[in-house]
Amino acid sequence: MYQQMIFVNLATNDVEASRKFFTELGYTINPQFSTDECACVVISDTIVAMLLSRSHYGNFTKKEIVDSTKSSEVLVCLSAESREKVDELVDKAIAAGGTGTRDAIDQGFMYGRSFDDLDGHTWEVVWMDPAAVQG
Repeated sequence: MYQQMIFVNLATNDVEASRKFFTELGYTINPQFSTDECACVVISDTIVAMLLSRSHYGNFTKKEIVDSTKSSEVLVCLSAESREKVDELVDKAIAAGGTGTRDAIDQGFMYGRSFDDLDGHTWEVVWMDPAAVQG
């Protein structure tokens, strides 16, 4: 069965700093699709973040590229296998230079936190109780 993938393309001011940031979160860089202008961050078998220099990103759109430290263009939400994994990833992001963006949301069956990466893109990390999802 074909497994669909998602490639999230984000503009970055500093490809090398972003590469280091996401590596510190535990993700790997796929060198086959990375250059000085792009870092291909492998988040899972089906999720890849393409971190493109602003000039390279501009090759794919005629629209103005937003300043993600001032405007929100997307909220990227990643699932986590436990509450502890939510905290672990967000704490790593903050330690690597990211910024916590709000207090944890704890609804019992769902727990989440979020951070902004070095360019201000917001990443949410959420755990949901599998029993709540099924029923």
